[in-house]
Amino acid sequence: MNSEASKKQPTYYEEIRLKGYSRRDFMKFASMMAAFMGLESSAIGQVVKALETNSRVPVIWMHFQECTCCSESFIRSSHPIVADILLDMISLDYSETLMAASGVQAEAALKNTLEKYKGKYILCVEGSVPVAADGVYCMIGGKTSLQVLHEVAEGAAAVIAWGSCASNGCVQSAKPNPTSATPIHKLLKGIPVIKVPGCPPIGEVMAGVIVHYLTFGKIPELDRIGRPKAFYSKRVHDSCYRRPFYDAGLFVETFDDENAKKGYCLYKVGCKGPSTYNACGVMRWNEGTSFPIQSGHPCIGCSEENFWDNGRMYERASAFSGFGIEADADKWGKVALGVTAAAVAGHAIATNITKYKKIHELEAEGKEGEKDVIS
Repeated sequence: MNSEASKKQPTYYEEIRLKGYSRRDFMKFASMMAAFMGLESSAIGQVVKALETNSRVPVIWMHFQECTCCSESFIRSSHPIVADILLDMISLDYSETLMAASGVQAEAALKNTLEKYKGKYILCVEGSVPVAADGVYCMIGGKTSLQVLHEVAEGAAAVIAWGSCASNGCVQSAKPNPTSATPIHKLLKGIPVIKVPGCPPIGEVMAGVIVHYLTFGKIPELDRIGRPKAFYSKRVHDSCYRRPFYDAGLFVETFDDENAKKGYCLYKVGCKGPSTYNACGVMRWNEGTSFPIQSGHPCIGCSEENFWDNGRMYERASAFSGFGIEADADKWGKVALGVTAAAVAGHAIATNITKYKKIHELEAEGKEGEKDVIS
């Protein structure tokens, strides 16, 4: 083996097998990622080939103003390969939260990645950046987070803004925003930024974004505000299992009423599902176990811009875009119930009339039969 070959990084598949996973585990993981990314079944082969042949992509994962819930969500993905391989072998050359090194060693690892893999590494950012008071509200190694961001983003192939803090400012940027917390895309120019909002985003969504880049060598298709369409193209409202109650005008009025026990729609107690784009109702958290609405809590709209300042958390939205029933849920729900009641009553009346006619017809036939017998 020549020195060139000996220096070659192992592929993802090789690392997966070294970790003790079977070929079957690997194929299930590839199929799951392809499905999450919205790819056709024929594209599973592309995901498999990419993971079998591509060496790891270096990742720098920065933490600024945030609570680390994005990292927590990621490492609790439903498939162990997500945390064990993607997180470990992608391979997080630098992460203040998860790397073993600290201090001088950590900074040396960061510098080495920036120089050795310039233009090839992925930069993941968790948290917003404060720009007030010259950025003193968040500093790392004697530098402001804004300085650090510009330094690490300069040579990045792509930037991923994890969670609502990095994507839209989240609670730090809520009024009056004393630190002037700013989302990442407003601070970087000329570099593609993928927004993956949510508080936190779903672990499989985060993994899907990375696997898409590993498979195709480019960022996924984004919506008009920079979110991957595969995960943010539909409203939470559209995939919610409580949607039929909304359409029927059946709502929870208070969290402790009988309607709440029956699982009625949470729109009147503040659910922002009708105006929020995310995959919560389809993918869910904790191995697909549940999501806030399923647990009895309304959607707070965390994947949308300025969601902290978009009205009170537990009050119904005064209005949202839509038509017909979407324009006024209460009004159309009542109309729907009225139409249904009228239809049921009409059906009952029509049925009784039909039965009445049939009885008279049978009676008439019976009398004719009696006449024939007598004659």
